[in-house]
Amino acid sequence: MGSVPPISTAPQAAPDVAAEAVRRRTFAVISHPDAGKSTLTEALALHARVIGEAGAVHGKSGRRAVISDWMEMEQARGISVTSAALQFEYAGHVVNLLDTPGHADFSEDTYRVLAAVDCAVMLLDAAKGLEPQTLKLFDVCRHRGVPVVTFVNKWDRPGMHALDLVDELEQRIGLRATPVNWPVGEAGVFHGLLNRADETLTTFERAPGGARIAAEQTLPADQAKQRHPEEWSTALDEVALLDTVDTSSFLGGQTTPLLFGAGVVNIGVRQLLDTLVELAPAPEARADVDGVARPVDAPFSGLVFKVQAGMDRAHRDRLAFVRVCSGRFERGAVVTHAATGRPFATKYARTMLGRERETIDVAYPGDIVGLVNANALTVGDTLYADGAPVTFPPMPSFAPEHFVTARTTDTGKAKQFRRGIEQLAEEGVVQILQSSRRGDGAPILAAVGPLQFEVATARLGQEFGVPVALDQLPYGLARRTDADSVAALDAEAGVEVAERRDGALLALFPDKWRLASVQRRHPDLLLEPLVAGTE
Repeated sequence: MGSVPPISTAPQAAPDVAAEAVRRRTFAVISHPDAGKSTLTEALALHARVIGEAGAVHGKSGRRAVISDWMEMEQARGISVTSAALQFEYAGHVVNLLDTPGHADFSEDTYRVLAAVDCAVMLLDAAKGLEPQTLKLFDVCRHRGVPVVTFVNKWDRPGMHALDLVDELEQRIGLRATPVNWPVGEAGVFHGLLNRADETLTTFERAPGGARIAAEQTLPADQAKQRHPEEWSTALDEVALLDTVDTSSFLGGQTTPLLFGAGVVNIGVRQLLDTLVELAPAPEARADVDGVARPVDAPFSGLVFKVQAGMDRAHRDRLAFVRVCSGRFERGAVVTHAATGRPFATKYARTMLGRERETIDVAYPGDIVGLVNANALTVGDTLYADGAPVTFPPMPSFAPEHFVTARTTDTGKAKQFRRGIEQLAEEGVVQILQSSRRGDGAPILAAVGPLQFEVATARLGQEFGVPVALDQLPYGLARRTDADSVAALDAEAGVEVAERRDGALLALFPDKWRLASVQRRHPDLLLEPLVAGTE
C-alpha cells in the first residue's frame, strides 16, 4: 500500500482560506448493512491512486483486508463497526471520505459522522433497493440538510429494474432521481454505462477479482448502437423519461444525482468520484449553538465528531477526529477547548488513510484532522483559535434500547476496569449510566444495539486486560426525568433511575406498557423521550 499523499505543507505565503475551502469535498457513504460501503470506499481510494490494490471485505485468497475496516472484529465478520476517515487528493480537489457502519447497532457512530460532512453517498443494493437502515439514515440527512448522491451498487448481479428503483426513490422518500449515467443491459447482464451528458457508452474490462481498476473504453453512440442495438435503444428511451441533473434542487434536497455500477469490480466508481468532485458542495458557514453562522474564513474552529483509541497498538494512543469548520489549522498551535476554556496543544496532528497516518501541518475547512493523545477531548467538543470563541451544538445522545450491567471478574483489576469504562464512555462506544442501586463497580451499559456490548467487552479485554461479565437488565426503553420525579419512580416496581455522564437522569422501563401505566398514575412526572435519529 502506498503512503498517504500530504494534503498540504506549511507554505511561505499562506493560501487564502476561502479558496482552499472551495477545493474541499467532504462526504460520507451510508447504507443498509451488506450493501457494499467498505468495498465502495476501497474502490474510491483505488481510483484516486492512493492505494495500488483494492482489499476484500471477506478476506479472499491473496487479498488483504480493506483499509477502512481495521478492527479485528470488522475483518473477521466482514462488517464495519467503526467510522473510518480517508483523505486524498483527486482532480485538483482534497477529498475527505468517511466510511460509516451500516449495522443498525452502530447507528450512533453514523449519526455523528453525518454532523461532520457536507454530502452523502446513499448506496443501494440493486436487488434490494431502499432498505430499513438506508431509510433511517436518509431521514437524518434530510433533517440536517445534507444533500445525497445515490449510487446503485451490484449491477453486475441480478436485481430490480432501473426504473423501478427510480420509482421507489420518489414514492418512498420523495426524492426525484436525475441520472448521471444509466445502465445498458439489465442487472446481471451489464454491457456498460450510458453517459447522459454526451450519449456515449463506457464499457469495462474487469480486473481479476476486482483488485485493480477496470479498464474503460468509451464508444460513440453509433458504435454503441451497433454493438448492443436493443439494450442501447432501451437505455436511451428510459433515461429520456427522467429529469437532468439540477444543482440547486440537488443541494436543496429535492433531487438526487443517480449513478450505477459495481464497487466490487470497480465499475462506475470513477464516474461517482467525478460526480462528487463536480456536484458535492464545498464547506460552508456552520451555525454555532446560538444559531449564528461562522464563516469558513473566520479564525480556526473545529468540531470533535469521533474519538477512537486502540488504532495504534504500538502506542495505545487516543485519536480525536476533528472536522475543521473554519479558518486555517496549523499543527503546533495552541487552541482553546470550548467546554473547559483550557488551552489545548495540537503538536501531534495526523491525516488518516484507514489505520495509517501521516503528520499534517496545515488543514482547511472540510478537512478531517486526527489529534493524537487527545485525552481531554470527547465527542461533540468544540475547539477554536484563541480570542475567537465559538461553541457548536453538542452531539445528541440517542435513545438506548438495550441495557446490561458490567463488572470485572478479576477484582484486582478494578482500577483498569474503571479507566476502561470511562474511555469507552468518552468515545461514545456505549452510554454509561450510574445507579445508586449498583454502585461504581457495576455501571449500566446502555446501547442502541447489543453488538455495541460485544465491541465494549472486546476492547476492555484487549486494551486494558480486564475480563468482563455482563448481566442483562430487564429494560427496553429510557425517558429523561428530573430530581423531583426520582422518589416516585423509585417506588415503582420494575423501574430504575440512573444518571448519565452529562448529569441527565434517565428512568428505565421494561416496555412501553409499563411506562404508560406509570404515566397514568403519575401524570405530573417528567418523562421526556430521548433524541433518536431525527427527533
